[in-house]
Amino acid sequence: MSPGLSPLSDSLSAPPTPESFRQNPTDLSTKWLVQKFGGTSVGKFPIKIATDVVAKHLDGHKVAIVCSARSGSTKALGTTSLLLKAASQALQRSPKCGTSHANGAHTPIHPRPGHNKRTYSYTSDGDRVSQSPPSPRSVDGRSSGSSSPRRNGILGFTPLNGDSVKSALPEFHVTVDLIKDEHFKAARSSIRDPEILAELEKEIDSDCEWLRSFLCAAQVIDEISSRSKDSVIGLGEKLACKLMAAVLRDQISWIDSQGMEAEYVSLEDIVPSSHLTGDSDLSVGGISLEQPFYDELAKVIAQRIDQCGSRIPVVTGFFGPVPGSLLAQIGRGYTDLCAALLAVGLNASELQIWKEVDGIFTADPRKVPSARLIPVISPDEAAELTYYGSEVVHPFVMEQAIRKKIPIRIKNVQNPSGGGTVIHPAPEDPVQDSQWTNGHTTNPSSERPPTHLPLGTNGYGFDDPRNRRLPTAVTIKENIVVINVHSNRKSVSHGFLAGIFGTLDRYGVVVDLISTSEVHVSMAIADGIGKRMADRFVVELKRFGELSSRALQVSVEHDLAILSLVGKHMRSMVGVAAKMFSSLAERNVNIEMISQGASEINISCLIAARDAVKALNIIHQGCLKITPEEPMGRGEVPWIW
Repeated sequence: MSPGLSPLSDSLSAPPTPESFRQNPTDLSTKWLVQKFGGTSVGKFPIKIATDVVAKHLDGHKVAIVCSARSGSTKALGTTSLLLKAASQALQRSPKCGTSHANGAHTPIHPRPGHNKRTYSYTSDGDRVSQSPPSPRSVDGRSSGSSSPRRNGILGFTPLNGDSVKSALPEFHVTVDLIKDEHFKAARSSIRDPEILAELEKEIDSDCEWLRSFLCAAQVIDEISSRSKDSVIGLGEKLACKLMAAVLRDQISWIDSQGMEAEYVSLEDIVPSSHLTGDSDLSVGGISLEQPFYDELAKVIAQRIDQCGSRIPVVTGFFGPVPGSLLAQIGRGYTDLCAALLAVGLNASELQIWKEVDGIFTADPRKVPSARLIPVISPDEAAELTYYGSEVVHPFVMEQAIRKKIPIRIKNVQNPSGGGTVIHPAPEDPVQDSQWTNGHTTNPSSERPPTHLPLGTNGYGFDDPRNRRLPTAVTIKENIVVINVHSNRKSVSHGFLAGIFGTLDRYGVVVDLISTSEVHVSMAIADGIGKRMADRFVVELKRFGELSSRALQVSVEHDLAILSLVGKHMRSMVGVAAKMFSSLAERNVNIEMISQGASEINISCLIAARDAVKALNIIHQGCLKITPEEPMGRGEVPWIW
């Protein structure tokens, strides 16, 4: 076994394979296909994922699945949001868990009167020291059994009796119960086979009771470290993957359907130990993970998947503790990164990211009814669109796959036959040009984009170099504020600018657009930093002026938006800026600031927020040459997220 890999102890990991179950092809020449499903898709369409997505790709590919934590009916009921809420509640002042012995060696937890009489005790190293025999547990009349005592891989804690802490920890206890109930409901609505359902409910109950025990311990020590928070949030992906593995197997209970032999794969211990210090929190602010770390991680993830044999791996997007904390180093988009690393390690033919939208559009169809689907887009364009308002795929995630020449396809779970949008490493490669004609693929192994959304004739896809080349898309980023700093001291600007940028760095303020002169700086930033932080930032700027003997005038403007025109072909286009700004001027849209990046594939300007939708439609029609006569978008959903 490779360093950093651990055997799976969960009962859903590797059950025996009935002959009637479908599996991945065993032919070594068959390429892998990595499919990543978002939390909303897992929450709303688990059966559709199994029958219309995974099953349809097993004939020509070996399929590996990566899942995010389930989303709820509202964002507040999403698993990740509930887990963060539970962690926060555990640190609130309330009665502590249990009663400590005088010597502090053991912490027994006793049940309330009327409940099964059992006592769990654990020592400081997580070992259980006493326990009465467990009794079966029934959920809504189903005898699912209680999970056998097991050491969880996270700090070695074992589950406590959930009933015993209800009165002691009312707040996070209710949240844990809500997480459990949400997953019980999802399981019962998606799975028919009683044995598969009982097995899954047992796993859900065991994991949620581990969470209850873990949070109880966190409350005792009054601390949740960054690594501990990672572990808590990682439970969401574990529950989602166990659900999807069970749903895939359960398809055998449906008429005219075969079950799919799936294996739940947890990556919580996959990071090689050579990359971990004794306390990974020590490096939260002082370490930056370099590319060799991700290259090695991709290899060990692929090695773990090879252990699945012909079973379909259902992989947790959470890949355990990393130096400096997973959330701090990568953020909540770690599931997309995990999918990209898996695709790299397996040398997959394609990475598919399944959402609830058809792909990337020329504009947000909720605001521009004539927006059209883009069949192929370059990584640079996708990165610019992500930064300026459309949540496509994080640029760093794209980089991992694109650098290994693996295309990324964004597809719609509700429209699996659609071609989606391909982020292609070389969209103008002559080999690829032969596959894409008039916005459609001629490669039998590729799926065709919807025929009612042609872009080739207008030059918005990378279909024929003889076509007119126009910008690819237009996007808007709202809730922008501008901070203007003016110095009345006319001297060399390096000290003035250094002080401004140093203040930005200390407060962690990210600037979207900036305009500078020798004595004046205007900075457009997202309004999400909050009023208190913005006020402190302004005060700090004025303080810098006083210390440097400069009389700085600082003003703040609110209710603004950034309008961005993006297109790879804009590098060699003459007059596109003139067309953009003249189109806005003709319709009385005032421009507050102008910026063009060094890459030359993006032109952005700052406008009043009240003109955002109007300006979006003006540029979409005037610069992209898409007339509004026939609505082409799917206006009921966002164009991408």
